[in-house]
Amino acid sequence: MKKLVNKLWPLFLTLLFGIVVFLFWRVKYPHALAYQEQFQLFMTGTSYFKELLAMPGGFARYVSEFLVQFNNVILLGAVVMAILFMLVQVLTWLLMRSNMKKTSPANSLSGRNVYYPLSFLPALSLWYTLGDESVLMAFVVSLLCCMLAMLCWPGAKHDAETGAKDHTNAAKGKIRGTRILQILYAIIAIPVVYWLAGPLVWVFSVYAALCLILDGKSKAIDSLIAGCLILYTLARILLSARFVNYPLDSLMMGLCYYRFVLVFTMPMIVTAVLCVLIPLTARFLPANLKPKRAVVAVVAQLVLIVLCTVTWVPRGFDAKKYELIEYDYLVRVKDWKGIIAKAEQKTPDLPMSVSATNLALAMTGQLGDRVFEFYQRGHEGLLPPFERNFTGTQLTGEIYFHLGLVNTAQRFAFESMEALPDFRKSARSLKRLAETNLINGQYDVARKYLQMLKRSMFYRSWAERTEALLGHEKEINEHPLYGWLRKVQLKDDFLFSEDETDKICGQLFLQNKDNLMAVQYLLMLPLLDRDINRFMQYAQVVQSQISYKPRAVQEAMAFAYMQNHHEPPQDLVSPEVTRAAGEFIRVTSGGAQPAALEQFRGTAWYYLVKN
Repeated sequence: MKKLVNKLWPLFLTLLFGIVVFLFWRVKYPHALAYQEQFQLFMTGTSYFKELLAMPGGFARYVSEFLVQFNNVILLGAVVMAILFMLVQVLTWLLMRSNMKKTSPANSLSGRNVYYPLSFLPALSLWYTLGDESVLMAFVVSLLCCMLAMLCWPGAKHDAETGAKDHTNAAKGKIRGTRILQILYAIIAIPVVYWLAGPLVWVFSVYAALCLILDGKSKAIDSLIAGCLILYTLARILLSARFVNYPLDSLMMGLCYYRFVLVFTMPMIVTAVLCVLIPLTARFLPANLKPKRAVVAVVAQLVLIVLCTVTWVPRGFDAKKYELIEYDYLVRVKDWKGIIAKAEQKTPDLPMSVSATNLALAMTGQLGDRVFEFYQRGHEGLLPPFERNFTGTQLTGEIYFHLGLVNTAQRFAFESMEALPDFRKSARSLKRLAETNLINGQYDVARKYLQMLKRSMFYRSWAERTEALLGHEKEINEHPLYGWLRKVQLKDDFLFSEDETDKICGQLFLQNKDNLMAVQYLLMLPLLDRDINRFMQYAQVVQSQISYKPRAVQEAMAFAYMQNHHEPPQDLVSPEVTRAAGEFIRVTSGGAQPAALEQFRGTAWYYLVKN
């Protein structure tokens, strides 16, 4: 029984680690998985594979994009992440074992297994590293490629019984043959690993160089060979610059590890270094510890691993940044109730989160009633200004799309994809471009985007269903989304500045009185800018067309009338709001203290007078 426990506890630790990783990505950060998936498009077929394989590290990128596409289903994406992390840990352990002295059985607690928890350190460092949302999955796949090459290193097993003290001619010949085999393996493996994994081949090269030095008898000669190996690696990278159309600095830093080219962060460096040092450190760890010391060593390592997991790993995930990513994800999946619930738990205060909250309120018809329950930042909280980036532009495009400004949404989708610093195609943008061209009747253009999506695994069925609509006006007009947007979009297309968005919302409303979102934005845009006169102009136009009197609108109208010493009309403002407005005017007439204003928090009056 004791032998069985000693044999199985490492397996239990690995499985437990995989479960924790799975729950982390599935429960706490599912939006992070969706974020990575939306900025790529993995396409099946040999042409795409050949295109990527023609670049150093292209194989790692191809495999990583294949894996990331499973993030379309969050459950599958979390499973993939758990498997990758367990692979890093298991390969680290296999490398540690290949470098340990074989003086005790592997399944003995006092033997090699006593150092099993140390094998989790590179995986934990990788976990921290992936907290940077710009670190791409290709970095993980490239690391695994290098570790597999390290595991195949000839003569890696460190045998103290037969290697160190055996000076016979046969033993010397065996050592000499192993050394030649190691050098030949390095000469062949370095260019292969470089082309498959990119410049992370340095991980393998440094490991091989250190093994040559540690295993050798003549430190001077072995150091010279190791130095030549490093120079050989550098030469292979320099030589590749003559055959591929990429700048040398890009080839040195990696073409697919980080979303912003020419960036290699310190956590990435630390992770790569640990993948080399932890296995080699196993050579110097004492073997055959006494049972009590072995237990103490295992417990100490486990405490270290748990502390790193609980305190260090979360620091790699910027809370503010991932809050915005989550809001964007909820907008993408149209979880309006989820957005509002999140905003109720913690008031959003960043441009993207405020815009997402206001969009969710508008889509559920609550913007006019609840807008001042949340932090507001002027009209930019409704329609943010255009910025050439690939994150905020997506969200702003969603707002214009649901308003009915299809062409503006199309421009934002295109700009978002073109702004991607790693020049990839965005599945989310391509899908939106196909939709906008379908709505506009540009069927040939829509078909071009749909053909690209049909080459993917998870977008194929949607693309086929959408392609079936092309040219069928009746089916498109009856579609619950596309038909509605055709109905509410502006008939005449024209350019407008960001200072005229209120007028555009007015045009949308006058063209179609059922466009409730346009009404909400039309009235809230001047109100959030504290322009009460412009608000009243728009409110009078709206009330002449439809009856729309949510609480915030009534409060603003009551404020405007009472500022001019007029009683608000009862058909526009309810008696309850009129009484509350009168109380507000009474409290503020003598210069109210901030504490006195707190009772009106969440009202239009509080927002209008609060600096």
